[in-house]
Amino acid sequence: MKTVAIIDYGMGNLHSARKAVEHVAPNVRVLVTDNADQIRDADHVILPGVGAIRDCMHEIRRLGVDALVREVSRDRPFLGICVGMQALMSRSEENGGVEGIGLFPSEVRFFGDNLVEGGERLKVPHMGWNEVYQAVEHPMWHNIPDGDRFYFVHSYYAEAEGNAEMAGRSHYGVDLAAAVARDNIFAVQFHPEKSARAGLQLLKNFVDWSGQ
Repeated sequence: MKTVAIIDYGMGNLHSARKAVEHVAPNVRVLVTDNADQIRDADHVILPGVGAIRDCMHEIRRLGVDALVREVSRDRPFLGICVGMQALMSRSEENGGVEGIGLFPSEVRFFGDNLVEGGERLKVPHMGWNEVYQAVEHPMWHNIPDGDRFYFVHSYYAEAEGNAEMAGRSHYGVDLAAAVARDNIFAVQFHPEKSARAGLQLLKNFVDWSGQ
């Protein structure tokens, strides 16, 4: 039986992510675990994340999850979600500047306190449904129409401009990378487990994806 490990470092939306994967793949074993051996033995690995990046990265480093992520993402499908995506970047502006795991070179930027578009001030955090436009062809986009809507909750975003590894683009006052991809890694800023049909399809695609 195929196993999906959701990394538990105390800072993720673990229950809803597990339930969503179990819903789309009832014949798959889903583990929420902090056990490094179980994570190494899994066929697919998910890194979730909610909250402040400083706290997330503190726990990721304290538990050795950063080294584990670098290891397991080399040879099996790996999915980062929300702050789990931001943690894969080189650096975030949040909390005065926090170094990430560094699997992607992108910087994570603050939307700002005065985000304006069309003369209208936009609320930060960005919270709600937004269109995602696919920047590359990828198995993770299977059966998901270009421009489909996903659910976002975030005040910080990975840059879209000059981002060669951007897999999906969205816009909220500025262009942002809604998804990035390289080799076995796919990571999304939105919450697929909260994104209804499109999000469930993306999670099903992840379970079906062989990587690369």
